[in-house]
Amino acid sequence: MAVQRTFSIIKPDATRRNLTGAINAKIEAAGLRIIAQKRIHMTAAQAGHFYAVHKARPFYGELCAFMASEPVVVQVLEGEEAIAKYREVMGATDPAEAAAGTIRKDFALSKGENSVHGSDAPETAAEEIAYFFAGLELVG
Repeated sequence: MAVQRTFSIIKPDATRRNLTGAINAKIEAAGLRIIAQKRIHMTAAQAGHFYAVHKARPFYGELCAFMASEPVVVQVLEGEEAIAKYREVMGATDPAEAAAGTIRKDFALSKGENSVHGSDAPETAAEEIAYFFAGLELVG
């Protein structure tokens, strides 16, 4: 197995409800290390750039507005097969379909307010990490 890095966002619905610690506990219990973390308030333009891959989809505007509505916690996770492991810990996008014990099953309010984002591939993880973190901020 390979040690990987992946990117995570704890979204506004979760930060608003003070769930950062509870979500981080699930991440760490899964064997992932948080090697960089910061709380930021994205602008609509930053959210639009970050989610540009979804620009043609009907939910794009709503997603960008939501992500810019309140602070988020961006972080870099590291561990064995970190991308797949974090996606498993997150659970399905729709919390109604997520497995018991996953972040989204336990904390998400809806499919749109689903508490967390995670990278889906090594290339995506590298791009997303670089968007929010400088190399010196990664202290694994």
